[in-house]
Amino acid sequence: MIIELEEKLLEAIDQAVETASDDELFAGGYLRGHISLSAADCELEGVQDIEIFKQRIQASLDTARSELTPADQVIVADMWNTLLKQC
Repeated sequence: MIIELEEKLLEAIDQAVETASDDELFAGGYLRGHISLSAADCELEGVQDIEIFKQRIQASLDTARSELTPADQVIVADMWNTLLKQC
């Protein structure tokens, strides 16, 4: 189930590329890494719960907040929230 959600999230990012702004392209690329890493961690640990997967992505984003400017944090958070609503 986690792999399926990972694929849906990444597909949603890919579909947005054609019409995305530069900021959205950045956020999509940034989120891809966090999504894939969290999926891999869940797979290694045998985690099957979708909510835990989503929480791990959010925790990964929270931990890395200092990498981003405040404006970029907002852009990434907005895209993450949009993806959650779509998937």
